[in-house]
Amino acid sequence: MSDVELLDNELDADLRATIRSFLAERCDPADVVKAYDGDSSLTPVLWKGIAGELGLAGLLIPESYGGAGASAREAAVVLEELGRSVAPVPFLTSAVVATSVLLAGPTAAGADLLAGLASGERTAALVVPLTATTVQPLEPVETEVRSVAGALEADTLLVPVATPDGVEVRAVPADQATITPVSSLDMTRQLADVTLDPAAGEVVVAAEHGADGVRSGLLAGAALMASEQVGVAQWCLTTTVDYLKVRRQFGRIVGGYQALKHRLADLYTSVEGGGAAARYAAGALALGDPEEAEIATHVAAAYCGDLAVTAAEEAVQLHGGIGMTWEHPAHLYLKRAKADQIAYGLPGLHRDRLGSLVDI
Repeated sequence: MSDVELLDNELDADLRATIRSFLAERCDPADVVKAYDGDSSLTPVLWKGIAGELGLAGLLIPESYGGAGASAREAAVVLEELGRSVAPVPFLTSAVVATSVLLAGPTAAGADLLAGLASGERTAALVVPLTATTVQPLEPVETEVRSVAGALEADTLLVPVATPDGVEVRAVPADQATITPVSSLDMTRQLADVTLDPAAGEVVVAAEHGADGVRSGLLAGAALMASEQVGVAQWCLTTTVDYLKVRRQFGRIVGGYQALKHRLADLYTSVEGGGAAARYAAGALALGDPEEAEIATHVAAAYCGDLAVTAAEEAVQLHGGIGMTWEHPAHLYLKRAKADQIAYGLPGLHRDRLGSLVDI
């Protein structure tokens, strides 16, 4: 096993401070919740700032394509902070998953698309169900795919297509597809059903690299989703602790009750463990060891998927009456946590796969 640094270095700390400050200023929960009334106007504004002003859309893209040449480690820092704000932006679907697919072996058209993604001028989405995972066989697209994440924000759709030589990935302009929004549990990452003609697309990853590219995208999605889930859990823990320090009942601070102290202590240790698992997965992915990255991803996905849900449920309950209200943002985190739990493979699927890879 390789040595992976789990603590923030100076670069990580600066990146974290920058994105946290940006989100604190521009991602108010009162604006985020409007997505549940059909108002998605916050998304393009936030994405323009993140992709253009901060230059984070090209974080994983090598400098030769106009990107920042960073690694999954830095992307994990960004996703942790996006999770803390339940920011409605396509960073995971475009800057991580779609980008990782293209990097497996871009054609000339794929290289042009990478340059567009790096500049923030273009946004892409991999046309697979949100539940797609490396644990199960890939199903190449024919005409329709349901529950696709990131399709509504993308101008380019990456479509895995079966050919006699293998699976190739084609880029279909979003305006040449029928993209139908569906009511989603988490409207800050709304899903859509996509109907298209794969033949209309241009090959961006050839058949010799296509299957590996899609697998790389799904693995990166699962690995870095864990960091987003940790961010959700961190917000839930911090906000709940702060609330219980000031909430009074029967003449005393609620946080002083021993039973609640134990619950919060258990949640704290779980969140710290989840942070270690997620950062190890990102670090292993950055090191480029396929076997270690796969094992670390399954560990993080299996643990953090359940962690975020538990933390969000505790936040809602321990906030008492206000935790159940629409005005309090706790419900945003519970919905994101529940939706993330099924993304790129249920925790149980990752545990089963992990058991087949290592002796546990």
